[in-house]
Amino acid sequence: MDLLRIEKNVIDLCAEVGNFIRNESFHFDRSRIEQKDTFSNLVSYVDKESERKLVSSLKKILPGAGILGEEGTDTKSENEYLWIIDPLDGTTNFLHGVPIFAISVALMRNDKPVLGVVYEVSHKECFHAIESGKAYCNEKEIRVSAISSLEESLLATGFPYYHTEKKDQYLDIIKTFLEKTHGIRRLGSAAIDLAYVACGRLEGFFEYDLKAWDVAGGAFILQQAGGKVTDFKGADNFLYGGELCASGNIHKEMLGIIQEKWFREG
Repeated sequence: MDLLRIEKNVIDLCAEVGNFIRNESFHFDRSRIEQKDTFSNLVSYVDKESERKLVSSLKKILPGAGILGEEGTDTKSENEYLWIIDPLDGTTNFLHGVPIFAISVALMRNDKPVLGVVYEVSHKECFHAIESGKAYCNEKEIRVSAISSLEESLLATGFPYYHTEKKDQYLDIIKTFLEKTHGIRRLGSAAIDLAYVACGRLEGFFEYDLKAWDVAGGAFILQQAGGKVTDFKGADNFLYGGELCASGNIHKEMLGIIQEKWFREG
């Protein structure tokens, strides 16, 4: 398989769909916003049309591969490959005119990532990587931050649509990080959070109640940039397990605080 060729095709596709999203943002019709299952979990015709465009082209780029998409695409694979896609990560930002949203695409081979692309639409920044390769932002190689202490770090997090019984524990994690770091940002797009950790703009990112399409592309890019991604237990079940801690050189310190608060009784 020629992963370089596939990567180029996916990058070109994301740029094309990104142009569609960007153009729609200039004259978006707010009357066409829909609620999925809560008042804060929103979707629009832009999400749906972007997924349709991605799916149509990805089927041609790699025939027979399965596709798992946020907006309902779930096609079975005829081979060992699976695309995991989020056509518009940061929908709420997009709907409110906040220019932080992205397209995320990952290619899995037998449940292991071999390609990741995160296309940040507003600034036309394309973060990408392939198996056994380096990570890039457009054509520039990227690496995680060299900062190795939590006190010098800037972190990002997100807030889930569904507040579980773990809400208080999660807020305690945030409080502790606020006291021990340069601060916490809430960008509204997990894909961009992961890409920004990959290129050293952030030192770490953590969140729970995430889905595979939120993180598959960005997590792989971060790993190829020298970073580490785990679930809150420190294991590898971050793709489908719903919990994710991602960082460069502060992973052990971040994870220690998360585990102390998250797994406490009561």
